[in-house]
Amino acid sequence: MSFHLTETDIWSLLEQVKDPEIPVLSIVDLGVLREVKFKEGVFDISITPTYTGCPAMNVIEEEIKALLERNNVPCSVHLILSPAWTTDWMTESGKQKLKAYGIAPPQEEGISLNDLFGSPSNIVCPLCNSTHTELISQFGSTACKSLYKCLDCKEPFDYFKCHR
Repeated sequence: MSFHLTETDIWSLLEQVKDPEIPVLSIVDLGVLREVKFKEGVFDISITPTYTGCPAMNVIEEEIKALLERNNVPCSVHLILSPAWTTDWMTESGKQKLKAYGIAPPQEEGISLNDLFGSPSNIVCPLCNSTHTELISQFGSTACKSLYKCLDCKEPFDYFKCHR
């Protein structure tokens, strides 16, 4: 059954695999899915974590295997650490989904090369679009996010850290 599927078909199918930490994002939106290759009768799937040691990767790998098994698609899944994941790999659609979910997407303006630990200025509140915000903590609900507070609407929110 899987032999009539193309690599493009598998990419489309894998849109169903969601990030367990941010369930509105697929692994395609997030840029974690890096490559799909058909080799010797098996689809070889390559994924890259948002950061080394990300606990979501085991869940993502198992969900990929389960989804493809349910669709009778033979596969292998490989974790690739180099090149390191970057927020540049996120889709624009994924960034909009983050904002709609209440998480400020990564911003490029005013960000240094030490983004993971730096504090970017003027982070836009995903709730009211104000730039009158302040950093509360370098680490939010997960290590890849910082906690901010909007000084206008007074709501706390996560900011998905930009890193390259």
